[in-house]
Amino acid sequence: MDKILEGLVSSSHPLPLKRVIVRKVVESAEHWLDEAQCEAMFALTTRLILEGQDPFQRQVGHQVLEAYARYHRPEFESFFNKTFVLGLLQQGYHSLDRKDVAILDYIHNGLKLIMSCPSVLDLFSLLQVEVLRMVCERPEPHLCARLSDLLTDFVQCIPKGKLSITFCQQLVRTIGHFQCVSTQEKELREYVSQVTKVSNLLQNIWKAEPSTLLPSLQEVFASISSTDASFEPSVALASLVQHIPLQMITVLIRSLTTDPNVKDASMTQALCRMIDWLSWPLAQHVDTWVIALLKGLAAVQKFTILIDVTLLKIELVFNRLWFPLVRPGALTVLSHMLLSFQHSPEAFHLIVPHVVNLVHSFKSDGLPSSTTFLVQLTELIHCMMYHYSGFPDLYEPILEAIKDFPKPSEEKIKLILSQSAWTSQSNSLASCLSRLSGKSETGKTGLINLGNTCYMNSVIQALFMATDFRRQVLSLNLNGCNSLMKKLQHLFAFLAHTQREAYAPRIFFEASRPPWFTPRSQQDCSEYLRFLLDRSTSQKVEAFTDLSLAFCPSSSMENLSFQDPTSSPSTQDGGLMQAAVPGPSKEPQVCNPSTAAFACYSAVNERMVDTPDEFRCIEDTSVPNDSSKMLVNKDVPQKPGGETTSSVTDLLNYFLAPEILTGDNQYYCENCASLQNAEKTMQITEEPEYLILTLLRFSYDQKYHVRRKILDNVSLPLVLELPVKRTTSFSSLSESWSLDVDFTDISENLAKKLKPSGTEESCSPKLVPYLLSSVVVHSGVSSESGHYYSYARNITGTESSYQMCHQPETLALASSQSHLLGRDSPSAVIEQDLENKEMSKEWFLFNDSRVTFTSFQSVQKITSRFPKDTAYVLLYKKQNSTNGLSGNNSTTGLWVNGDPPLQKELMDAITKDNKLYLQEQELNARARALQAASASCSFRPNGFDDNDPPGSCGPTGGGGGGGFNTVGRLVF
Repeated sequence: MDKILEGLVSSSHPLPLKRVIVRKVVESAEHWLDEAQCEAMFALTTRLILEGQDPFQRQVGHQVLEAYARYHRPEFESFFNKTFVLGLLQQGYHSLDRKDVAILDYIHNGLKLIMSCPSVLDLFSLLQVEVLRMVCERPEPHLCARLSDLLTDFVQCIPKGKLSITFCQQLVRTIGHFQCVSTQEKELREYVSQVTKVSNLLQNIWKAEPSTLLPSLQEVFASISSTDASFEPSVALASLVQHIPLQMITVLIRSLTTDPNVKDASMTQALCRMIDWLSWPLAQHVDTWVIALLKGLAAVQKFTILIDVTLLKIELVFNRLWFPLVRPGALTVLSHMLLSFQHSPEAFHLIVPHVVNLVHSFKSDGLPSSTTFLVQLTELIHCMMYHYSGFPDLYEPILEAIKDFPKPSEEKIKLILSQSAWTSQSNSLASCLSRLSGKSETGKTGLINLGNTCYMNSVIQALFMATDFRRQVLSLNLNGCNSLMKKLQHLFAFLAHTQREAYAPRIFFEASRPPWFTPRSQQDCSEYLRFLLDRSTSQKVEAFTDLSLAFCPSSSMENLSFQDPTSSPSTQDGGLMQAAVPGPSKEPQVCNPSTAAFACYSAVNERMVDTPDEFRCIEDTSVPNDSSKMLVNKDVPQKPGGETTSSVTDLLNYFLAPEILTGDNQYYCENCASLQNAEKTMQITEEPEYLILTLLRFSYDQKYHVRRKILDNVSLPLVLELPVKRTTSFSSLSESWSLDVDFTDISENLAKKLKPSGTEESCSPKLVPYLLSSVVVHSGVSSESGHYYSYARNITGTESSYQMCHQPETLALASSQSHLLGRDSPSAVIEQDLENKEMSKEWFLFNDSRVTFTSFQSVQKITSRFPKDTAYVLLYKKQNSTNGLSGNNSTTGLWVNGDPPLQKELMDAITKDNKLYLQEQELNARARALQAASASCSFRPNGFDDNDPPGSCGPTGGGGGGGFNTVGRLVF
């Protein structure tokens, strides 16, 4: 029969005739044949299957072999033995190579035919060894896929015990060597199908023997972390990711990121190759694992790796957005990489040139999936442009391309950015290391105390939060200039864009420190503020910047002579203080409470007043010649117990109150040519953009010859109306107070924001509204000790809530006799209305390097809660009808986050420092990791604490709000 079949398949008879004869041969299989005839038939059909010259011959071989093996099973069992199968696997078949897939297919079918025979167990044992050898030889994808088919059908052939782990590891290595050189879709689909079969085999083994999973994954990491330049592992390894249980993410990432044996170069390679896996179609969860590893590296502060990989791979990830199969995962990874890379615009700017083309392409196809994708992408783009403003030439084309898509709110953008930065990552994956000390949840940057510099830090933060002032500073073109203003611009830029939790303003401190301020000694923040603002104006004469407000006299102050501006609190940090009086010595002042209203403002302050009728003789001689009494027409409110409670309105009214000059303080009248009783009045003739009020809390006790602090609580109105009476004589009056400041006019516009010039004629006071912007608080019991911190909020001065409740009577000069309004002013109504609207707005507490969220309620209650903590310097922003700077055109994308674009010099400096900061954190983290083992064995005695007090302002301080537990505290 074998001869007939052999002659038939090689004959030239028509194919239909051949098929009829083959059918007869198959039917004859049920007839008895001796062993030799059966073996001859099995040998012939095997040759036709493995070496058939055409599909017909191979098909005939399969049909006849299956028929004769079914009816002559013992004979086939004898033919298909271990020796025969081993020879096929190790030597091939005649001219057929042992690695030909036809051999595996033949063995696969042979196992099916003898599955019920006892000898199959011997074949299973043989194949367990041979399949391990085969995968160690790195078979090609098509052969490995056929082997996977065989092992999937016959799991008994999979190596057992320790060999199963080895088999899985070798199979992983084999996948790592897969390559597909074809670019044709058919071949690519076939390649993906082959890889899928192999990965499915591994999944089945992992499920059956869980002990093989972790060694397999370790082998995956070993492959992708290899630094061997001659070997590039296949992207096909991505097919395994979808089979790894997601609940293993935490333990695996912790194992990888904390393993001291894993070098940075290997980790960098591994992360890069995992990102390459985004190119693999149909693979699930690749993005989840990539992001998990990125977060894990951030948690252990491996920032060098993150920076290098992000810059190397960000464009590749963006390009994957073009391909629908991998687009969702690519967008997820792209979002995380960009949003976490917040120290520099470098990564974002790498993809900026490609955004417009991508958006236009997806807009044109009109598919719902494309629209959904673009909404997600544009939200990401808006977040990045908000964070890295100052590049209008790069962003304007993008803004035009995405203008039809919704723009996220500023609150949402801030939330997204705050949750995504490397410095915001959870450290649960590295609990043995302390958390990265990044920016606080406020997003604001603190200022490091350089040693008794809290007076500077509190003032700088208050000025920085003055939005219009900050924008004006940042918008100045100061190239080639080395002025103090340029250093202030540099400091503001770093406060706005640094990734540091706190910034050390050493250069600015040295440039802005008044010459008479001894380094590392205690100083007065108000004095520093005046010096700073005077050094930052132009040569033009400008209006006032600040007022020094004395407290109203009371029975509790009968031993106090006057409030001396030279006794302001010179506080910074620890130690006793020496009050320093700059400039030439002043003439002795008369110890008279009636002079307190005007004796405490400096020459700079006096530029704000216009007194054409400053002194007026009084004919009524009934005025008592008693310099200890104040003749002011105003009501001073009392607390239930008789204790005086003041407000800023009271102090300002008192400042503007007329003074009667009598007795030894009589005025010399040139018309009368003699001393006369007189009334001295002051009028505000020009208002600034920002009104700075200093509360003179430090008084001289003549009896005990000491300076003491007035701890009276002062209520702070959110809205303050300033009576301004412009006169034609203001310009000539101001001229006498002009300052010879040797600075160029480059900061002239900025000076006008703080000290606007110009005059208007008016016969009656105009009420100018101001909104509270910042409060500098002094914490301490005297001018010789304490600490400064500040409360502040962002405010532009265009709050509509004020316009709704504006009343014209507050703080107005009620008559030509300059009688002042009392506490029953409508300002209380205005303040209450504004307070209700403003309470929810963000306030910040700046305490050196520490920045936290707070509320206006905390500002109001600070002295009642902590009696030693009192408001000292107040910053009010003028309520304008137009918004701050005309150049702020956020709708066109010029100022994306509300601040002007930074010059390249500043942005480069910030980028360089941010990268240095991340490297510093990484080095610190490694040092802490090395010390972790020994530190875990150490202990401290109970109660031991080597940290600064919670309210201190030392180099490591900047803690709480102060005022508590300050029995022995000076300025630290």
